[in-house]
Amino acid sequence: MNGTGCPDLGDIAIMPFTGEVGTAAPSDKYEKKNQTARAGYYRVKLEKSGADVEISATEHACIYRITFEKDGGKIFLDLQKGMAHPPRVVKCATRFKGDRLIMGECSVKGFIPLRDIAFAMEFDRPISDVKKIQPFEAQELGERYALDFGLKKGDVLTIKIGISSVDAEGAKLNLDTEIPHWDFDAVRAKAEEKWNEVLSRAHIEGSLADKENFYTSMYHLYLQPNNIADVNGAYKGTKTNLKKISPTKNYYSSWSIWDTYRAAHSMYTILSPERVDDFVESMMLHYRDMGFLPINVYYGKETYCMIGNHAISIISESLMKGFYADKAKEAIDAMVVSSTKNLPKSQWDIYEKYGYYPFDIVKNESVSRTLESCYNDYCIALVAKKFGRDSIRDKFEKRSLFYKNLFDPETKFMRGKDSRGKFRTPFNPFDFAHDGTFGGDYTEGSAWQYTWHVQQDPESLMEMFGGKEPFVKRLSELFVSHDIRGDKAKKSLDITGLIGQYVQGNEPSHHIIYLFTLADAPHKTAELVREVFDRFYMNKPDGLCGNDDCGQMSAWYMFSALGFYPVNPASGDYVLGAPQIKNATLNLAGGKTFTIKANNLSKENKYVKAVRLNGKDISGSKTISYAQIMAGGILEFDMESRQ
Repeated sequence: MNGTGCPDLGDIAIMPFTGEVGTAAPSDKYEKKNQTARAGYYRVKLEKSGADVEISATEHACIYRITFEKDGGKIFLDLQKGMAHPPRVVKCATRFKGDRLIMGECSVKGFIPLRDIAFAMEFDRPISDVKKIQPFEAQELGERYALDFGLKKGDVLTIKIGISSVDAEGAKLNLDTEIPHWDFDAVRAKAEEKWNEVLSRAHIEGSLADKENFYTSMYHLYLQPNNIADVNGAYKGTKTNLKKISPTKNYYSSWSIWDTYRAAHSMYTILSPERVDDFVESMMLHYRDMGFLPINVYYGKETYCMIGNHAISIISESLMKGFYADKAKEAIDAMVVSSTKNLPKSQWDIYEKYGYYPFDIVKNESVSRTLESCYNDYCIALVAKKFGRDSIRDKFEKRSLFYKNLFDPETKFMRGKDSRGKFRTPFNPFDFAHDGTFGGDYTEGSAWQYTWHVQQDPESLMEMFGGKEPFVKRLSELFVSHDIRGDKAKKSLDITGLIGQYVQGNEPSHHIIYLFTLADAPHKTAELVREVFDRFYMNKPDGLCGNDDCGQMSAWYMFSALGFYPVNPASGDYVLGAPQIKNATLNLAGGKTFTIKANNLSKENKYVKAVRLNGKDISGSKTISYAQIMAGGILEFDMESRQ
C-alpha cells in the first residue's frame, strides 16, 4: 500500500536460495549498486544465492526471471510472513497441480482486519523435489515450501504468479489472460508502454530535478486506486464476502479517502476522466453491500481507520463535474444515508443534537470530526442544489455551518467544547492529538492546523477573525510559531515537514497555504509554496517529508508545480498559486491540451505579476475552473521578484 504508514499485503513471497532451510527463512543481501528500479521493472543481484532477479507485472499478475550463478539454486515459497505483524495468517491451503503449478487460498489479517488472497503460481521448469517447511514459530498457519528444480549455474527459472481477491481459479484466470506466455521481455515492454501512456499525459519542461520530482509524484499518484476484481469482473462483497460480478468489470479499492479527497481525486478528473465513473461505481458497490459509502477501504475491506466519510467529497466533485450523472439520484441518497446512519466514528444523533461533537461524549477527535463532517455536509448540499433535491439541500446547508460552534472568539482557535457548551480547559493549541496513542480533540494534528479546516467557506472564516487583514496576520503566525516545550511536547508520528506549526507531511494542512491568496495576500502563497518545494520535495532517497498516502502528497506537488490547487475540490474551482516549473502541457481527453507557462520563472522570480488565460488578463481572479482547464488553452503567469 503506497505510503499509508500501515503495513500490509506482500502475501505471496518467494526467495531464491541455495542449500537447506534451517530454523529460519532464507535471507540474502545486496549492494545498492546492483539494484535497478523503473516503472514496470525491478532488478536485483542477490549475493548469497548468486541469483539475478528480474520482476515485471500486469494488473493482476507478475513474472520473475531468475538467473542463478551458482549450482543448486532453489525457491523458498513463504505464505506466512507478508508485511504485517504476526500471527497474520488465520487460514492457508495450497494444492500442487502437477509439477509446474501451485494454487492456494489464504485468509489473513493485519492492518486490514481480515481479507482473502488467492494465487496461482506457474514455473517454466518442472519441480523435482518439494519440502514442506514446518512452522518457525507457534501460531504460524501460513504454509512454506522449499522448491527444487535441479538447477545448475547459469540456468534461468521463470515464474508467473496471478492473484485474486476471490479464489484460486480466479487467480489462474487472471494469470492465463494477462500473461499467457513465458516472454518476460514482452511483459516488461507492455508494462513500460502502459506507464508511458499514463505519464505522457503531462509533458514537463524544466531541469532534470524538476522532471524527476514531477514524474515521481505522478508515478506515486497512479499506483492506486487498484482494481481488485478479476478479469471477468468477479469480486467479493465487503460485508457479505460473497462472490459478485461488477457491472463495469472493475472494482476499485485502496480508498485512502481521508487523504486523497483533497487533491488526488481532483487530479484524476483532469488527467484520467475515463476512470472517474468506475471509481464512483466502485464506491457505490461498497454502499450497496455495506449500507454506507467507503470510509477507509483497502483490498475491498473497510478499516474504519479515519474520520469523516470523504467518499462524499469525491462523489460530489464527480457529480458537479458531470460524471455519473445518470445515477446521480442513487449517489445522493447514498451520501445522505452515510451522513445519517451512525457508524464507528460518526454518531450523527449526537452531532445534530449539539451542533458539534462534545468532547465529554465523543472522547477523541471531537473537533476534527466536526469540521470534516461539515465539509461533507456542504458537499451534499452542493449536489442536492444542482439536482433539485431542496429538502436535502436545506438540511445539509445548516449542518455545514456547525464549524462556527467550535470557533473560540477569545483564542481564535477551533476548540473542543463539552455538552454544556463550555470550551475545553486547560487548552494548549500546540497539543497534537492522535486517536491511536494519546487521544485529544484533533486527528493527527492540533488546533493550529485544524482551525483553518473550513475548505467550503473560507470567506466566513475570515469574517470570524475580523476580516482579511487580521486573518492573514494570524495565518502568518502559523508558519513561525513554535512549542516552547520542545521534545517534551506530544507529537504524532505523522507530524513531519514542519514550517512553524504548518505540517506539509500530513494532509489537514495541505490547503492552508492557498488561503493567503483567497485573503488577498498571494505573495505569501508564492513564498511558502517555494519553501515547501525547496525543503520537502527533493529528488533523493529521503527527499519526501511524509507518507505519500496513496498519492495525496504527490498530487499536492503536481498541482502546486502547475500553479493552482483545489482548496475546495467539490466546487470545481482551483485557487491560483505560483507555478514552480517553466512549462507544462497536460494532454486532455478529446485531443485537447492545457499548457501552463511561467515566464521569467527563477529562484528570485517566484512571485506572480500577472496571469492570462488564452491571452485574456485574469490577474484579478483568484481561481480557475475545471471547465476552463478541460476546454484546453494556455494559462500564462508572468513571474517577478518582489521588491
